[in-house]
Amino acid sequence: MRVIVAEDQGMLRGALSALLDLEDDIEVVGQAENGAQALEMIRIVKPDICIMDIEMPQLTGLDVAEKVREEELPCRVVILTTFSRSGYFQRAMKAGVHGYLLKDAPIEELSEALRKVQTGGKAISPELAMSFWDAGNPLTSKEQEILKLISQGLSASEMAKQLFLSNGTIRNYVSEILSKLDAKNRIEAIAIAEKNGWLN
Repeated sequence: MRVIVAEDQGMLRGALSALLDLEDDIEVVGQAENGAQALEMIRIVKPDICIMDIEMPQLTGLDVAEKVREEELPCRVVILTTFSRSGYFQRAMKAGVHGYLLKDAPIEELSEALRKVQTGGKAISPELAMSFWDAGNPLTSKEQEILKLISQGLSASEMAKQLFLSNGTIRNYVSEILSKLDAKNRIEAIAIAEKNGWLN
């Protein structure tokens, strides 16, 4: 199988590529240091699989996965990350990724996961799977949108104007957000949502 490795940390990218190249049935055909480069490489090189970190410059791994799906590119995406956030996982599943693995897994586990994905299966780190299925985002899309605006420093009246809602409606939304997240204030609500990846 032909594989691209997209990872912004050069040493990790190089080590991962070298280890995968040792496998008889895996050939690393490209390395990308950011999401935009990874997407361009997928379009040109047409690999079977792209292994991607989530947090990369220009485009995140999840942004790239969504573009691959939109453009119907014949490449399967495997996310390799340190982030075990349910929000990220849910977005990855919606983007149609075929694998979601942790970076601290042994290389043998990654190689086996790639083989599984290559034959049409899905590979999810077992230690992540159960916690992710159980931990859903309690916020509606409108509540997420409002919390994002709060995190950008907008006041209630500015949000009301932007979203074509009344100040009272915005206050009701904020109250509901605090209640759902069991947060004492807006700052705590933002921290809780960011920690769980619910603002992405």
